[in-house]
Amino acid sequence: FVPVTGTRPSIVTEMLLYLAILALSLAIFWIRKRYSYWSDRGVRYLKPTFPFGNIRGLGRKEQLALAFQRLYLQLKGSGPFGGVFFFVNPVAMALDLDFVKSVLVKDFQHFHDRSIYYNERDDPLSAHLVTIEGTKWRNLRTKLTPTFSSGKMKMMFCTIEEVVDRLEGCIRERMEFGESVEIRDIISRFAMDVIGSCAFGLDCNSLVTSDAPFWKMSLKASFSTKLRSLISLFATTYRKFSNQIGICVLPKDVSNFYLGAVRDTIKFRRDNQVSRKDFMDLLIKLEDSFTFNEIAAQAFVFFQAGYETSSITMTFCLYELALNQ
Repeated sequence: FVPVTGTRPSIVTEMLLYLAILALSLAIFWIRKRYSYWSDRGVRYLKPTFPFGNIRGLGRKEQLALAFQRLYLQLKGSGPFGGVFFFVNPVAMALDLDFVKSVLVKDFQHFHDRSIYYNERDDPLSAHLVTIEGTKWRNLRTKLTPTFSSGKMKMMFCTIEEVVDRLEGCIRERMEFGESVEIRDIISRFAMDVIGSCAFGLDCNSLVTSDAPFWKMSLKASFSTKLRSLISLFATTYRKFSNQIGICVLPKDVSNFYLGAVRDTIKFRRDNQVSRKDFMDLLIKLEDSFTFNEIAAQAFVFFQAGYETSSITMTFCLYELALNQ
């Protein structure tokens, strides 16, 4: 007897086909349910499109700040907040100043977590005061607050004055040669040198050396490519999944540089019994309570958040002074 082979698919193939249809149906149902989050709650929202939600083009055609501005203007006037979607995640966008004040002041105990992605295992410098949450954030904030008292700020004045003298010399030198002065670049280098000296006792030499290591690495850490912006937003939107697959937002060479700089500074101070009563001294004293990576992360964010915000403020200040001489 010769077996007859038909064209009918096997039972296994049929089962796989049914399972695929079922999985697809469940996925569509889940996505529709996610995208009906705001409508189910009676909140005005912007209609999303799969898979990006309301951020289509981010990283390719639009920067993050411009995307937020666009969403804000589209929802403005619709109440204290409106609804948008980052991929398939619903996000509330604050639209009213009183609502913002309630979130940041009155009801702060419910909203102190920033929900920014960090990964202590694979990207240790991302787990700093701005990103960590809960009890760890509260304890760290309490221990770091004494660093910024008015008395300690006054003690730094002489150190700042030394860097100011270098800044003045740098500007005068360029003026003597009749060069145009890119003030944003110079002020950023000035801020970097001040923070390095006051907080860590390091001479970053950013004003003197155009390609100083600290300057180069800080620029690399701050500069966000389109791909990095998209990865960062994805990681913040899907934090648990991003942690599981080990997404790193900070470039590896930047992370290694800062970890090495902090490690060398701590070793030098211990070996030579150096005490400057600065931010680094405080971090060294916290070693009993925190790991080295946690300490290095606080040093990193102090550098990054400090130099960039200060330099932008001073740049605009000088610009206004130049316009209104």
